[in-house]
Amino acid sequence: MYLVTVFGNLLIILAVSSDSHLHTPMYFFLSNLSLVDICFTSTTVPKMLWNIETQSKVITYEGCITQIYFFILFAGLDNLILTVMAYDRFVAICHPLHYMVIMNPRLCGLLVLLSWIMSVLNSLLESLMVLRLSFCLDLEIPHFFCELNQVLQLACSDTLLNNIIMYFSAGLLCICPLSGILYSYSKILSSIRGIPSAQGKSKAFSTCASHLSVVSLFYGTLLGVYFSSAASQSSHSSAAASVMYTVVTPMLNPFIYSLRNKDIKRALERFLCR
Repeated sequence: MYLVTVFGNLLIILAVSSDSHLHTPMYFFLSNLSLVDICFTSTTVPKMLWNIETQSKVITYEGCITQIYFFILFAGLDNLILTVMAYDRFVAICHPLHYMVIMNPRLCGLLVLLSWIMSVLNSLLESLMVLRLSFCLDLEIPHFFCELNQVLQLACSDTLLNNIIMYFSAGLLCICPLSGILYSYSKILSSIRGIPSAQGKSKAFSTCASHLSVVSLFYGTLLGVYFSSAASQSSHSSAAASVMYTVVTPMLNPFIYSLRNKDIKRALERFLCR
């Protein structure tokens, strides 16, 4: 699954970069999403595979903090880039005549840069807040990676400030982007309903169907993890559910875009036939 995730997303990046027809804002954001998905999966899965191979589940304190930092960084980036992609589809469908003027290369680069800056600052803040906590010598984290909430529960010192920051950043980088995506699609659906022909409606909807599928998969599994852990209080079920959005979702994204998008399919065929 890890190899499929890496090579699948890598193929998307190579196909977009090698085909001049795909040098558009939508595919620029898609290649960035693929890069983030590779990094997001690589934060947890290689260590998990190493643990299985060596039959050792040990991780150092420094390694745990590093994993927390990169996991929060790329999880936040996933959220923000999906939001930027929703905005791109909103402009393309609701303002088609001004699309290339609004979504110019400078704005596209700025949106991705701002997403990186926000994610880096957030993950840096949360990681530094963990460093101020004190822990016992030997701890067992009931998860397959250093998940921030699980680590905070094992701290010997007061974690009130950490929890406040954690929930605030979750609202900022999860709820706000999701609200933006829902608002964009409400406007998109309103515009599609106004198109008189059925063929026009189908063509307009097909341009955002892949993104909508990825958003549904990502947020569906993320909310599933939240509600399953809240309902069962079992760390094992929470860890099992976490596999869905840390491993399965990044693996399925290339399939969703390549199977539902004719431009990507043609670009992949041309790239593989070279």
